[in-house]
Amino acid sequence: MEFSFYKYQGTGNDFVIIDNRQNTFPKNNTKLVGQMCDRKFGIGADGLILLENHPSAHFTMVYYNADGNPSSMCGNGGRCLVHFAKHLGIIDDVATFEAIDGMHEASINENVVALKMNDVTAVDMHNTHTFLDTGSPHHVEMTADIGKIDVKKLGRTIRNDVYGMEGANVNFVERISEDTFSVRTYERGVEDETLSCGTGVTAVAIAMFEMKHTESNIVTLETPGGDLKVHFSKNGSRYTDVILEGPAMLVFKGVWK
Repeated sequence: MEFSFYKYQGTGNDFVIIDNRQNTFPKNNTKLVGQMCDRKFGIGADGLILLENHPSAHFTMVYYNADGNPSSMCGNGGRCLVHFAKHLGIIDDVATFEAIDGMHEASINENVVALKMNDVTAVDMHNTHTFLDTGSPHHVEMTADIGKIDVKKLGRTIRNDVYGMEGANVNFVERISEDTFSVRTYERGVEDETLSCGTGVTAVAIAMFEMKHTESNIVTLETPGGDLKVHFSKNGSRYTDVILEGPAMLVFKGVWK
């Protein structure tokens, strides 16, 4: 088996991306996906993405976690895939595509991709945290001195003990200013801290607005891998026009043998 792959990253959240419009990739081979994402014995990535044909949109996004299993929506992965679609000549400056959570729109200006996320209809407030789904389930928890937290240890505990087998992503947040927050995320499927999480920072931005930690509907999220911006509108209890914006970069391409 031999096929080309492309390595992408969006604020340090990295992906193996494959053009699968000819349906040549063995999609049920979870072992192969896991091997390709392995950082010691493979290419190394937080996930693997297939770009496939769609009957009416520009393309379809199929996403796998680093453990080889199909997963929920990945915001940074979606942004990287839009960049890849432009690299292939499928799109110019705008795109529509379907992911596991439905249809998405996006625009690209050089290496900056703005991705429209799904509306958020429910934000569950608890004493110690906030929970919401932004295409993937997210636990959002405020903290002080975010740099000293053992994200892998504490995130894994919350992921398993609070959310059980299905799990949830866990975000730790520290307020920097009125419209800027520092975020560190533990991702299920990767089962470790990642340098950035697109659906995670989207969840954080909305949670901070809902919790009245900010009055701005344009929020900057500082992650270990770089900065992202989230724009949104609130209509009643519903968050609409949710946009995740930030850089997406092609790192290298190669051939898997």
